[in-house]
Amino acid sequence: MVIKVATIMVLFTACSLPQRITQPVYTTEPSGIQYRVTHRGDGNKPLINDMVYVHYRLLLEDSTLIDNSYDREEPVSFKMGAGQVIQGWERGISLLNEGDKAIMIIPPDLAYGERAVGDIPANSTLIFDVEVVKIDPAPKPLTVPANADITTTTSGLRYAVIKEGDGMMLVTGMRVRIHYNGFFEEDMTIFDSSFQRGEPIDFTLGKGMVIRGWEEGISKLRVGDIARLWIPYELAYGEQGRGPIPPATNLIFDVEVIDAEEVKRPEPFNVAGKDTLETETGLRYIIVNEGRGDFPEDGQIVRVHYTGFLMNGNIFDSSIERGQPFRFLLGRRQVISGWDEGVALMKPGARFRFIIPPDLAYGERAMGPIPSNATLIFDVELLSVE
Repeated sequence: MVIKVATIMVLFTACSLPQRITQPVYTTEPSGIQYRVTHRGDGNKPLINDMVYVHYRLLLEDSTLIDNSYDREEPVSFKMGAGQVIQGWERGISLLNEGDKAIMIIPPDLAYGERAVGDIPANSTLIFDVEVVKIDPAPKPLTVPANADITTTTSGLRYAVIKEGDGMMLVTGMRVRIHYNGFFEEDMTIFDSSFQRGEPIDFTLGKGMVIRGWEEGISKLRVGDIARLWIPYELAYGEQGRGPIPPATNLIFDVEVIDAEEVKRPEPFNVAGKDTLETETGLRYIIVNEGRGDFPEDGQIVRVHYTGFLMNGNIFDSSIERGQPFRFLLGRRQVISGWDEGVALMKPGARFRFIIPPDLAYGERAMGPIPSNATLIFDVELLSVE
């Protein structure tokens, strides 16, 4: 609740907090944060982009306990400098070493200010008893040997295999799993890392699910390769940029190909001889299999397999190719409106084809391989309702 959208973590020893706060042993930073180290650790201070794991208890000034990560038996984690926590945490934790325990008193302007958040009233001073459990240093760039064979393609992409794998070559249509660290080319500052998250990215080559520089660069590799990709901004996020990536920014990715597998092309549903129905909004649908049970309701989690086709028959996305069903909250605008409306017409086990006009899909926006003003076809199977 204090960190990201989730909870924070603070270690609060149940001693007389008001007395401790009034003691003149607290150091006051220019920002207004007061802190006192109650136990010295022997680690280093966190740096920008390091992952920090912190336990905590959170109290208000009247000693009301708001949150306690120890009860959950799991510290909170966040990346320094990424704006994932309140400013008071970002600044306060940067003052501590790994292993430190401390009390931090954070003024409202470095917490939630005039907003009331959950059980935290507006304009609240927050008191955290924190323990810096662990610091994972930000990943470092690969060392590219001076004699590395760097290849430049006609598109402007450069790549070099730093360590060769012994697996199969990657080709369009394969589902691949990649670990990576992403850096800004100008100063080699890291901006993203699957290694820090502990979760490789999984995508199908050739489906426009990643930036063009990745599509081209990954296709040059084999399973087991560790490589560097130098990606000009035209093959990345262009002149617009995205998220933490500024406009017209050249990127470097150090990648490791974990695994790959051939993917069967999903077969379109057989809709020959079946009626096409239409709703008042213009959504058209064909019932291939009606399913059994109750219709899902707004707010329920639905689990589906699907394949999306353009009108020319080209597949642009498929959960079947990924081997992983898709889950979403029905009626909560987590998907295009044609999906919210259409899936609500299905019972568990049902298989429908939806023909979704642009105004119920992405409208005038182009989305990866989906052009603007596109009518989309989805073959959807409702697996379950939770």
